[in-house]
Amino acid sequence: MAEKIYDVAVIGGGPGGYAAALYCARSGLSVLVIEKMAPGGQMATTGQVDNYPGFDEGIDGFALGERMKRGAERFGAQTAFAEVESVDLRAVPKTIETSDGPVLAHTVVLATGASPRELGLPEERGLRGRGISYCATCDGMLYRDKTVVVAGGGNSAAEDALYLSKICKKVYLVHRRDALRASAVYQKALEGSPVEFLWNQTVAEVLHGQRVSGVRLQEVGSGATREVACDGVFVAIGRVPDTALFRGQLEMDEQGYLVADETTRTSLPGVFAVGDVRQKPLRQIVTAAADGAVASKFVEEYLAQLGG
Repeated sequence: MAEKIYDVAVIGGGPGGYAAALYCARSGLSVLVIEKMAPGGQMATTGQVDNYPGFDEGIDGFALGERMKRGAERFGAQTAFAEVESVDLRAVPKTIETSDGPVLAHTVVLATGASPRELGLPEERGLRGRGISYCATCDGMLYRDKTVVVAGGGNSAAEDALYLSKICKKVYLVHRRDALRASAVYQKALEGSPVEFLWNQTVAEVLHGQRVSGVRLQEVGSGATREVACDGVFVAIGRVPDTALFRGQLEMDEQGYLVADETTRTSLPGVFAVGDVRQKPLRQIVTAAADGAVASKFVEEYLAQLGG
């Protein structure tokens, strides 16, 4: 990989990364996508994607990731499955050290995403896709007319609870305090909703067979427990952006998201941020893919300036 200097190196093979790769490759640029696991990123862990346009019966997230990869490679983009160990985004050319050796590129598109913050329960990861979800707008329709628990107390939890209350038979909102941290507009909306609040409680255990069947809640302070039957648990306690590699090189907000506007430009020339890793109001597959397309335009502009 170090034998050539790519026009574009994309770190992360999710929908934002592969959309950027597709658009850049179609424009005749040399593109390398560096992905540490499998195409699709977080999307690949979703069993059914129902809100990506063009798939009227939905599609498996892993399958959609593979299709995005093949679509970009059709126009010449390459993929390297490797772990990124360090980056020097100020270097000329920009340098990416990976587990398979260094990568040099004139521009870099960062598509490393953000991971949902977990409850930290031992059974949690095994139940992902079998009753535990981290995205109400992604998976909510799977629980139409069913009972769900939302864990959290911030804006994301409030928004998820409101959204699910329009779909589900019953929604419980579990929060460890006696008041939400969500902004006033969400709290007012919740006051007039059918959402039931379970204050001063935490999810101590997720009850399950093959799928989620309920939760065991523990009261803060007394430690008393109770069981609540449900079909699904939506965890909404925040997300963690995968930006540790870029600290000290790029501007970030207080939560660690990369500061990049709708042009996807970051604080360093020639470096672009797409998808969940950047500041944005809505983190979905379709918005990540849109970011990738937008990034390609400004990648081309930057490379044209270099050539001039």
